[in-house]
Amino acid sequence: MGQDRRSEVPTSLAGAVSEEIGAFLAPVDAELERRYPGDPGTRQPVHTVYVPADVFAAGTVRSWGDRALAALDEHAPDAASFAAVLGLSGDLAEAVHARVRVKLEREPVEDLRIDFEDGYGPRPDAEEDEAAARAARLVAQAYATGTAAPWTGIRMKCLEAPVRDRGIRTLDVFLTGLTEAGGLPDGLLLTLPKVTYPQQVTAMVRLLEAFEQARGLPPGRIGFEIQIETGQAVLAADGTATVARLIQASEGRATGLHYGTFDYSAALGVSAAHQAPDHPVADHAKAVMQVAAAGTGVRVSDGSTNVLPVGPTEQVHEAWRLHYRLTRRALARAFYQGWDMHPGHLPTRYAAVFAFYREGFRQAADRLARYVARTGGDVLDEPATAKALGGYLLRGLHCGALDDAEVAAATGLTRADLEGFVAPRRPPQGPGTGNGSGAGSGVDRVGDQPVAR
Repeated sequence: MGQDRRSEVPTSLAGAVSEEIGAFLAPVDAELERRYPGDPGTRQPVHTVYVPADVFAAGTVRSWGDRALAALDEHAPDAASFAAVLGLSGDLAEAVHARVRVKLEREPVEDLRIDFEDGYGPRPDAEEDEAAARAARLVAQAYATGTAAPWTGIRMKCLEAPVRDRGIRTLDVFLTGLTEAGGLPDGLLLTLPKVTYPQQVTAMVRLLEAFEQARGLPPGRIGFEIQIETGQAVLAADGTATVARLIQASEGRATGLHYGTFDYSAALGVSAAHQAPDHPVADHAKAVMQVAAAGTGVRVSDGSTNVLPVGPTEQVHEAWRLHYRLTRRALARAFYQGWDMHPGHLPTRYAAVFAFYREGFRQAADRLARYVARTGGDVLDEPATAKALGGYLLRGLHCGALDDAEVAAATGLTRADLEGFVAPRRPPQGPGTGNGSGAGSGVDRVGDQPVAR
């Protein structure tokens, strides 16, 4: 019992060599663990909805859902008409249309951002103070009554000199209001826009540290997203990738990198008619973001289209086809989140997301089941791919594209088992191998959220 099998085979190196190598690489091991903990494996919203602070109201989430349902009823009242617009077919069209309606009725907005920046603009200080305090009251009430989006927060003004003091004060008023109304909700998300230098991210960290200390909150309680909408945020003057340094400067508080389609495109001289999420300058910026964030646990989000589905049915259908195509394109490129600017975007956001996961469900489930059972098949999957398959199915469950029962029937795996597959720093394992407890991320990160209700 307990015999070391390594002693049964001849070797040439002394044990001290392994110890020396271990000691030499210990700092690297610690650095890897600190900088690259892996994706947390928790739920990520499929979109962020931006609403100007002066427009935000207690019924905003429900209003967006009702307006989206009204658009669906007017312009695609049944599965066949919706399928004709988007190019869906057969059973997929029926399933997607039904699930879109249920989503719009139960959870129309996954992530709501109350905007104090471009969507709100410059206002007298007293007016913005009141708007920030009002936003805090309404958010607190929404969480208390169970009517809030799973994630909610604000986009403050940036930390550039002309609006810095205003941005800091709005953040303070909002967080103070939430704290005094019962505490910061678990789904709180903050967005820092127009970042150009890592020092601005460091300044945001210091602001949040000061607030936590003033309110007796645990260090690191408040995280934030970094908006990438300037050329300098992607490429620094010395040719290095600034976005990687932004993540480092966040000291573990960064929860996401959000691409700003129009500010970034305009900054690079793209004319208004060609500013879009699929423009080459957008693809380059997002590719750099994606590589910089890989393994860090920081999620990436695509931007938006400004083509709104309004007007006569033909015009709405054209906007829907564009939005659907852009969303599917982003999903295929591993951008699982984007921005939506109008309630009419919700039907095609969810249609694209649901179709993406339902189209690939059977193949992904079969491959993962074969990997777990070690029965082989026509595809030889590596452990990393098995982890990706588990993540794909888990994301489908999180958003409502897939159901627990059908995933379990197809794979033999529970949701907890899938969480074990995608947990960082753990190799993919199946049930019965000691990693099926559904421990989630395995890393206590700022901004982690529970799986879907």
